[in-house]
Amino acid sequence: MFKQLSLAALVVLGVVGYRVVAADKPAEAPPAAPAATPAAAPAPELPAPDADGFISLFNGKDLTNWEGLTDFWSVKDGVISGEESKEHAAPQTFLCLSQSLAHPEKFANFELHYQYKFTTPKGNSGVQFRSQMKIPKNYRIGGYQADCDASRGYDGSIYDEAGVAGGRGTMSGRGQKVVWNADNKRENTPLPEDNKQLQAEVKTNDWNDVVLVANGDHITYTINGLLMTDLTDDSPKAVKDGIIGLQLHAGFVMEIQFKDLKIKFLDAK
Repeated sequence: MFKQLSLAALVVLGVVGYRVVAADKPAEAPPAAPAATPAAAPAPELPAPDADGFISLFNGKDLTNWEGLTDFWSVKDGVISGEESKEHAAPQTFLCLSQSLAHPEKFANFELHYQYKFTTPKGNSGVQFRSQMKIPKNYRIGGYQADCDASRGYDGSIYDEAGVAGGRGTMSGRGQKVVWNADNKRENTPLPEDNKQLQAEVKTNDWNDVVLVANGDHITYTINGLLMTDLTDDSPKAVKDGIIGLQLHAGFVMEIQFKDLKIKFLDAK
């Protein structure tokens, strides 16, 4: 399930123009130790919260507040676009929220709202949270992912990208309430609507409205007003905070779009 570097950062990393194509999820290598976040100018401060406590993460004009490979990420028609082709292949890469790169410890407990749309018949993406930097030159991060894809196979599931949360693959599937206990054992309970019923509510080539809540050990992923999956993670492999990012998955001819991103920080349970 499967950026805008400053000139100074590119010189420091010494990797101008270098790209590595990552494998699809089943072929991912075992997780390595977290890598250092790319050196960059100080992250811009986020806007003040609105009356309901939400902070806008995207201004609809440019990639202020975001960092990534600008060969693949841009703003067009007021939305964030991640795009790749056979002729312009992307590595496994993410557009990362600058403040979460600079202060990952602050992005632990939150309610995140956004909309996403695939404009192509194929593609794979997702929103990373509680994630860690793996390959700085590619803005390759790993951790919890609110998964989605153009064929609606994974939308509504939580995936362990790059094995950062213990190599647990799909940690909580669509239509499931999942508890990972203190012994790292998984307990599954079905939600009222099953996988197929929930899949039918995910739109193709149209905007899907997401509410993602991570608070303490409890994570919920809602699409178009329907609870898709409910995860309680008491595993010793759980990750408590980290980077927020938008995925452009390697190996596709695809475009993924995001808009209306906003976050409200929560007090842990």
